[in-house]
Parts: sequence; C-alpha cells; structure tokens
Amino acid sequence: MLIIPAIDIKDGKCVRLTRGDFSQEKIYLDNPRDMAIIWRKQNAKMLHIVDLDAALTGEMVNFDKIRGIVDELDIPVQVGGGIRTADAVKRYLDIGVGRVVIGSAAVTNPKLVEEVLKIYRSSQIVVGIDAENGVPKIKGWTESSGMKDYDLALQMKEMGVERIVYTDISRDGMLQGIGYESTKKFAEKARMKVTASGGVTSFEDLMKLESLRPFGVDSVIIGKAFYECNFPCQKLWYHYEPGICIDHNYSTARKK
Repeated sequence: MLIIPAIDIKDGKCVRLTRGDFSQEKIYLDNPRDMAIIWRKQNAKMLHIVDLDAALTGEMVNFDKIRGIVDELDIPVQVGGGIRTADAVKRYLDIGVGRVVIGSAAVTNPKLVEEVLKIYRSSQIVVGIDAENGVPKIKGWTESSGMKDYDLALQMKEMGVERIVYTDISRDGMLQGIGYESTKKFAEKARMKVTASGGVTSFEDLMKLESLRPFGVDSVIIGKAFYECNFPCQKLWYHYEPGICIDHNYSTARKK
C-alpha cells in the first residue's frame, strides 16, 4: 500500500487541523517546502498537498508555494483545495503536479469534471470526497452536500473518474484511528481505486486498511500521525522542530 504524507498549507505555513476546523490549527513549519524536503528524505514516494486557504475562498492563494515544492522534488505531487475551474486544473498540471484533486466542485459543478477528463488523462484527475456520516461536505467542510458519498462516487465513475480520495471527516486529525467501517462501506459500494484518508494513528490502522485492498483501497494519506511521531520507526529519527521527526542529515532544520 502506498503511504502518502500530507502537507496542508494555510497562510503560507505548514499546518494541521483537527476535523477540518480552522480554529484548531497547529503550525509545524513556516515553510511547507522544508516539510516536503523532510518527507522526501524519509523516502516518501508521493506527497499530498492541500491549499486550505483556497478550499475556503476558491482562490489559489498558495500556488507559488506549491510550485516551489514541485520544482524541488523528484516524486509525484498530488494537490487539492479550492480547485473549481478548468483553468486551476491547467495551472497545476502545467507546473508538473501529477494529480489534481477536485473536491467541492465535483458536487457543485460536476460538468467541470466531465470537461477536464476530455482534456487530461484519468490518472491526472482525482475526486476528493470528504464525508461525515456518509455525507460529503464541501467548501472547506463548512457545508453539507445533501447526498450519499457512494452516490457521488458512482456519478463520477460514470464520467470516467477512476480514483477517489476518501476522507472520514469525523476521524481527521483526531489521532483516534482510521474510519475503517466507513471506508470499507464506501469502497464496497463504489468499487473504484480509493486512497483512504483521515484518522490514521498507528501501524495497526495500516494493517486494517491492507485488508481493504480487494475493494480498491490501495493507498493512504497520513498527516498528523506523522507529524506527532506515532510510528515506531520514527523513534530512529532526530527531533528538531516540536513534534516533527526528521532525518538528521536535513541541514536547514532548526535544532531544539
């Protein structure tokens, strides 16, 4: 299973939220590019980046920050957050982003998904479904879509979407374990490629997700658990910034 570290950007900084609540923000590094270098040095094969400011406003506030990360790394970068127009999709793909994640717009403007799939490969266009109790939420998780998560997935599947990034909002950032049952139910009904997200806390969570591979769950995005050093292997890494485990060869980090 592919493990994908997450970098959320707000006000130009690398942060983590709790259940998507913008009032519950923890800053980990001032420069997200530095965080990307850290994860790459720890052998990440792919990164998941979210522009939280764009998720709220629809404006590509942190575009230059994300471009700097893409230019720096030699691995694929997946980007989401406030991507609501074909132009936004084009701008990201033009700078070398590997996958663009369309979230709210898949609900509010499904024709956008149909439009971009006529231009780009299905491997480049991913739909993000952030659900609470099986109902997708949109616009930075501030509004309910009023539909079932698997109904949205099946609608996207008919358009040619092959992969869903599925987040159980109730678990995201809580460090209380993956939403196994919700993810399983969704994957069973959608029968698509699924990247799980939200609540991964331990190695045991990864083993649970491994059992969902027959239903299409082939990858997982991990955020806060990495930043808070929840995995045994992270004990081998030196600690610099509070809560961050990084390779001791990373020379620009500020040692405690």
